[in-house]
Amino acid sequence: MNMTQLLNPPPSADSNQILCYFANNTSQVQIARISNIPGWFFERVVFPRQRLMFQAPPNACLEIYTAEMVSSLLCDRINCTRLQVESLTSVGSFC
Repeated sequence: MNMTQLLNPPPSADSNQILCYFANNTSQVQIARISNIPGWFFERVVFPRQRLMFQAPPNACLEIYTAEMVSSLLCDRINCTRLQVESLTSVGSFC
């Protein structure tokens, strides 16, 4: 079953938020985290084949951690501008 989360934007006076899309195409649980925006911390668990949509400032950096039994390993850092989508229809069907 594919699930998609659409989350609220970070609290910000900046109206230049971008819509971002990330898909966990692995067979492992991943943790998606943004920690480089002052005053805002974003962290979500992304299960295998789950999709995540969120809004973030263009300068945000999404960190992807692979969840292990007792720890997590940073496996990727992605600038949110690389994850930007124009609309929900541009990422395809969610079914």
